[in-house]
Amino acid sequence: MLTAVDHVQLAAPSGSEDLLRAYYVDVLGMTEIPKPPVLAARGGCWFRAGAVELHLGIEDDFRPARKAHPGLRVTDISAYATRLESRGAVVRWDSGLPGRRRFYSYDPVGNRLEFLV
Repeated sequence: MLTAVDHVQLAAPSGSEDLLRAYYVDVLGMTEIPKPPVLAARGGCWFRAGAVELHLGIEDDFRPARKAHPGLRVTDISAYATRLESRGAVVRWDSGLPGRRRFYSYDPVGNRLEFLV
């Protein structure tokens, strides 16, 4: 039986690791975690915040997905949106989900991320 999501994998173009680190660590406040050596040779990087783990893998013919995205729960959505904006990230609020507050943002390679309470 399924018990939890272990991680979410997003794609990124070759050579974008430094941009990803700046966004996921400095903007989102995640911690980079080491990849196993056999996987580190492929490039990309992994990040964690609490139980949330995001893996960014290198894709040769990278194109960010137009609709696919992880939905990440946050505790103080207004404060978190302010954090992202103060660090230069786009925050786009969306009222299309009744009973929930949420916004979208995009990492530096165009991956869409949803933040909600």
